[in-house]
Amino acid sequence: MKNFEEVKKVNLIDKIIKNIGKVIIGKKHAAELSIVAMISNGHLLIEDVPGVGKTMLARALAISTGCDFNRIQFTPDLLPSDITGASIYNQKTESFEFRPGPVMAQIVLADEINRATPKVQSALLEAMGEMQTTVDGITHLLPSPFMVIATQNSIEYEGTFPLPEAQLDRFFMRISLGYPDIKEEVSIMDDRERLDPINQLEPVCSAADIVELQKVSEEIYIDDVIKKYIVEISDNTRRHTDVALGVSPRASISMMKAGKSIALVMGRDYVMPDDIKNIVPPVLSHRVLLTPSARMRNVNQYGVIQEVLDNIPVPGK
Repeated sequence: MKNFEEVKKVNLIDKIIKNIGKVIIGKKHAAELSIVAMISNGHLLIEDVPGVGKTMLARALAISTGCDFNRIQFTPDLLPSDITGASIYNQKTESFEFRPGPVMAQIVLADEINRATPKVQSALLEAMGEMQTTVDGITHLLPSPFMVIATQNSIEYEGTFPLPEAQLDRFFMRISLGYPDIKEEVSIMDDRERLDPINQLEPVCSAADIVELQKVSEEIYIDDVIKKYIVEISDNTRRHTDVALGVSPRASISMMKAGKSIALVMGRDYVMPDDIKNIVPPVLSHRVLLTPSARMRNVNQYGVIQEVLDNIPVPGK
């Protein structure tokens, strides 16, 4: 798989989405966004109520793509070395040996990330930003592809440590799954009446295929007019009256990468303005810091982003 035409021919992305759909019923859009994040070489934050399938989505994505998978349950007593690994003294060789931590996997699930202390949360920063981790002054490269999928419950605040802005900005996008409708929930119950479908799930591609998809995504064409549209969106978040801190240039780059990836998912080798408009909420929602007065008026980030989008003319329309 070397170019766009080959990707389109094998229909690989559709196979991954359908495979995830065997486990995550009725959430095709969430599956698409998780693949967009993966193809963009980004990290995913899933924020929702307990029991709607956050962890299951991460497992289904890892199995479907043939990637190594590790799960870290974040708790208040977790230590940074529990994530990155540590150097252990070997009495036989009379030397220190590096014992890799669970972060040394292709897909890492940081479950309930906001239950760990800020010091532990920051242990992921280097891995997420630099594709490496440093232990005792020695740098260890992470495997490729590498993706952190973090989950947090949106309704629990007692005993939690909210993610700081620097950590949030490292996440490529934030999504939520939401409750299934009645028909979907009955289907979920039927599927799990005897066996859990996640145990029967098989890979439909390899980790090497994902790396190739990432390379193909980089070659997707994006016009200068659309790049200007992206920058106008970012600039408007910085000047919005309800925003204390607008998005950074990293967010503009993320929108560009997401636009290319969503175009690839949709089977196109070029980015359309609507690709950007559709991808803006999950890419920017967690990066916008609201003013205290806006929070008191129950203004949310999605509402602000929608206002920004409404005020900027879409190119070509």
